[in-house]
Amino acid sequence: MGFEVNRFQGEVDEELVCPICSGVLEDPLQAPVCEHAFCRGCIQEWISRQPTCPVDRQAITSAQLRPVPRILRNLLSRLCITCDNASYGCTSVMKLDSLSSHLEECEHNPKRPVPCEQGCGLVIPKDELKDHNCVRELRALIHSQQQKMADFQQEMAEQRFQINEQKRELQLLKDFMRAMRISNPAMRAIADQMERDEVLRWSNSLTRARVTRWGGMISTPDDVLQAMIKRTLSESGCPPHIVDDLMENAHERRWPPGLCSLETRQNNRRQYENYVCKRVPGKQAVVVLHCDNSHMSDDMMVEPGLVMIFAHGSNFSRAVVEDIVD
Repeated sequence: MGFEVNRFQGEVDEELVCPICSGVLEDPLQAPVCEHAFCRGCIQEWISRQPTCPVDRQAITSAQLRPVPRILRNLLSRLCITCDNASYGCTSVMKLDSLSSHLEECEHNPKRPVPCEQGCGLVIPKDELKDHNCVRELRALIHSQQQKMADFQQEMAEQRFQINEQKRELQLLKDFMRAMRISNPAMRAIADQMERDEVLRWSNSLTRARVTRWGGMISTPDDVLQAMIKRTLSESGCPPHIVDDLMENAHERRWPPGLCSLETRQNNRRQYENYVCKRVPGKQAVVVLHCDNSHMSDDMMVEPGLVMIFAHGSNFSRAVVEDIVD
C-alpha cells in the first residue's frame, strides 16, 4: 500500500500515485510494455488474483515486473512527508527517502525499543512499558529458553539414537565381512582393503602435529591414563579393529627395537623428527600410524602404529606439540 497523499507537502504529481490504492507509490514496480507504475505490494496482490495490468488490462505476470526508471525514483525521493508518528506528537517533516531512517530513531515511535528501567534488563516496545511486568516477562523468557533446551535435547537424543543404529548396522556388516573373510579368500582381500581404507580416512581426519621436545614422553603409562587416551581415540573415530593394538603399543614393552629401552631411545633421538605424527584430540598424546610412516625403518615402527603419551606440564604444551597447518 502507498503513502497517504495528505501526508505530503504541496501538490503530488498524479504520475507518482498508484492507480490501485490511490496512495503515493511505495517501493514501486512498473509493467514492461505499458510502463504503468504501482506499489510493489499492490501490483503483486492484484496479479495473484488476475494477471492483467489494472489500467489497460494487458496480460502481465509477476516475473515481468521491473523497477521504475531512476527519474521516477528521484522524483519520489524529493517529496516531503510527515512522520508516521505525527498522531503521537512528532512534527518532523523529511524527504521521503529519509523516512525509514527517521522512524528508527523517532522518539515518538510507540514501537521504538527501549530498555526496562525496573531492573529486568529486557528491551521492549515503548507502548508496552505501562503494562510491562518484569517477573512475568522473565518467567516467560525462562520458560521459552527451557522449551528450546528441551527441544534441543530431544533432537540430540534422536540423533544419538540414529548414530547408534548406524553404528550397530556397521558393526553387523563388519562381523559379516569377518565371517566371509574366514571362508572366502577373495572376501578376505576385500575386507583387509576396507580396513586399511578406514584407517587412512581416520588418519586424514586428524591434525598433523610436530613434537619439538621429546623428553616428556611417558614410556610406561598407567592404566588410568591409557583408558583416558583409549576413550579419546574411540571418540575421534579410530577404527575399532586397531584401538586395542594402538593402546598396547603405547607402552615400551610393545615398542619396536629402536624405542624399547632408554638407551636405544637416546641413540635414535635424531630419527624422531622423521615421524609423521597426528595429534590425539585434546590430550597429551600423538599417534604415529604405520600407514603414514612407511618411510621409517622396521626398528622404529610397528603395526598398526604407536601412541606416544607425554607428561603434563612443561613437557607438553603448544611449545612441545604444535599443529602443522598445510
